[in-house]
Amino acid sequence: MGLRKRLMRCFGFGGEEGPEKQQNQKESAPRPAGKRPGSGKPTLRRLSTANLRSLSLQDLSRKLETTKLHAFTLDELKSATRNFSTTNFLGEGGFGPVYKGFVDGRLRPGLEPQHVAVKYLDLESEGVQGHREWLAEVVYLGMLSHPHLVKLVGFCNQDDHRMLVYEYMPRESLENHLFKNVLASLPWSTRLKIAVGAAKGLAFLHEAETPVIYRDFKASNILLDSDYTAKLSDFGLAKEGPSGDATHVTTRVMGTHGYAAPEYILTGHLTAKSDVYSFGVVLLELLTGRRSVDKRRRGREQNLVDWARPYLRRADKLHRFMDPSLEMQYSARAAEAAAKVAHQCLQSVPKARPCMREVVDALEPLLALDDDVPMGPFVFTVGDAEAAPAQVVVAAANDDEAEAGSRQGKRHVMSAVHAESPLRYANAVKRPESPPTLSRA
Repeated sequence: MGLRKRLMRCFGFGGEEGPEKQQNQKESAPRPAGKRPGSGKPTLRRLSTANLRSLSLQDLSRKLETTKLHAFTLDELKSATRNFSTTNFLGEGGFGPVYKGFVDGRLRPGLEPQHVAVKYLDLESEGVQGHREWLAEVVYLGMLSHPHLVKLVGFCNQDDHRMLVYEYMPRESLENHLFKNVLASLPWSTRLKIAVGAAKGLAFLHEAETPVIYRDFKASNILLDSDYTAKLSDFGLAKEGPSGDATHVTTRVMGTHGYAAPEYILTGHLTAKSDVYSFGVVLLELLTGRRSVDKRRRGREQNLVDWARPYLRRADKLHRFMDPSLEMQYSARAAEAAAKVAHQCLQSVPKARPCMREVVDALEPLLALDDDVPMGPFVFTVGDAEAAPAQVVVAAANDDEAEAGSRQGKRHVMSAVHAESPLRYANAVKRPESPPTLSRA
């Protein structure tokens, strides 16, 4: 198949301008990230994502060449995922089912051997909006690269099939660790590392010459690699930020309840400070171990921001605010500083919120604050060759902890053991009884 024909088939373009172009002039997407002369910022040319259908073949060819993305065929991804086997099923997101796969040079010459996650768009339920989100992910993740953005390996757009192929993130999402993993709690240092990494990802997007607004920042969209490095995923709702004299972008309100900024919900006015608010909510989740919205709680406690706001700047109230599963094993100074950052991010007036670079600068030094972390109990064994099997003795680090009783000590020991062991996930996702229908011509 010739290049021109292959490119046309790849994105489903016919080359002509349709009515969709006239109706979606405000949809935006970047060109390949480059360097503006005299600046360290990536440059993004304004280009409508909705108008990709009408791109010339020359422009489309240049786009695909610079992204270095692989345009996988349906048969290739069938092979990579064992025909979308239920044994390879990872979960179900807003986009559709996700499968684990493996690709290498045998599948396609020159392809780096690696595990991948294949997201399969359910076009029957998502329709045109789903295709737009799929296309936005191809454009943004294909042209932006950063250590705290998930890497897009390739895509598939064959007939009615829309798929995205990402690097595989073995630790899954932050949401799983905070709310679904019943065996172990994330240690304080890991929570801070995740917060700093996610903040750096948002700062990178906001600092482009034409800023990118993520618009759906939440715990389930923060994926973790093997060493808990945070990477932002799911760019389907991302938008180009305002340019020139514009102060905001007006859009249809989309996102997730509990994370979206109040001014965006009320007016549809989207700015980078909308992402800052969402970051503040996730930072609260990391500090408290509570969901942004939890209908199982009573009254004001159902909304995390409403419940937490009175505690955020009160150091004497910190113990009422922090996640009990941390069992006081955190730096009080670092926790207090992080709470103040969350308070600033959640200001009701957008201009009063910090930018994400300021958030990074405030949080990153906290990683080194560990000199005031309480000394927890330790475990040693007492054994005797002629006695019964060795007994485990819990010893407190000081008299105060000894008086707290062995029950508290055991709880600390269990947390330490679990935190160091491989984490398992409580899978709340219903597995499909069969893989997606793949028989369409």
